[in-house]
Amino acid sequence: MIPGRDAAASLMQRLGLRLPLIQAPMAGVSTPAMAAAVSNAGGLGSIAVGATDVAGARAMIAAVRAATPHAFNVNVFVHATPRVDPPREAAWLAALAQQFAAFGVQPPEALATIYRSFADDAAMQALLVELAPPMVSFHFGLPDAGVLAALRAAGCVLAATATNLAEARAIAAAGLDLIVAQGWEAGGHRGMFDPAAHDERLPMLDLVRALCRETALPVVAAGGIMTGHDIRAALGAGAVAAQLGTAFVACPESAARVGYRAALLQGRETAMTSAISGRPARCLVNRFTRLQNLPAIPDYPRAYAAGKALDAAALAQGEDGFGAQWAGAGAARARAMPAAALVEQLARELAQA
Repeated sequence: MIPGRDAAASLMQRLGLRLPLIQAPMAGVSTPAMAAAVSNAGGLGSIAVGATDVAGARAMIAAVRAATPHAFNVNVFVHATPRVDPPREAAWLAALAQQFAAFGVQPPEALATIYRSFADDAAMQALLVELAPPMVSFHFGLPDAGVLAALRAAGCVLAATATNLAEARAIAAAGLDLIVAQGWEAGGHRGMFDPAAHDERLPMLDLVRALCRETALPVVAAGGIMTGHDIRAALGAGAVAAQLGTAFVACPESAARVGYRAALLQGRETAMTSAISGRPARCLVNRFTRLQNLPAIPDYPRAYAAGKALDAAALAQGEDGFGAQWAGAGAARARAMPAAALVEQLARELAQA
């Protein structure tokens, strides 16, 4: 069933959107300045707080509110609590030892859980209820019903990522307002609730059509969307809006490193890999994505501790080929311009499409 026009329009009105465009909440890349610029230009800006603590999240939300009177989205990671598996983790570090040695350092002695899941972080839950950002979105899963009820009572629009119909049905059953349909083309981490489950790898347009047909919630399209023409195609498939991430990586408000931006604008291909973080994620092809014959990967985000350490060792020697250069399948069409100008360009393209 296609979401009712009235329900979708009401949701867009509640968020104050003048354009059917959401800037994706890219942890480590999106910034309060980027989110505010997008919201001021008529879209919905986003920040991601899954890779920071309560103090960092409070500061980021305050910075967005200081820069825009408009709605914005705050995204959190709701991954399963990682298993500590010493034999697997030791084998993983041993497999990466040669890479570390090439930069004159030893791998970490042990891995660590560098990011807490929102499901396990009562302080972060309380903060978002207290600050009540206009929209809160969930990636990798859903928090429990009590947390959802508290955020709903605080007035937050609630959204979550789905990569397949089963996840979308779980989102609808939990009473959320919006489903973000993440197609196989999308950059960054797959939002799969269970990364060990079979991945249907549905293209964005096919996923949007399926979710619009089989669920009653409004659907936002995500994955490989880079232009206004792409947005029009997503709307034509039934989406109420499109979420763009890679399109904003090269903007000056982005926190992406110089080497990341350069690799993006060179038009490199992308590949899906779990080796960097422990979860499937689409990345620009680099030295990390080319590693082969690796053992079983530790759980996210414990594997990410090794990935970040290797990236830091390489970067200290002037090598930028081990970074988490997340990017979608449309990366070759990235444009370097201020976020507000990009939103305006996308709006013009959408009007002409």
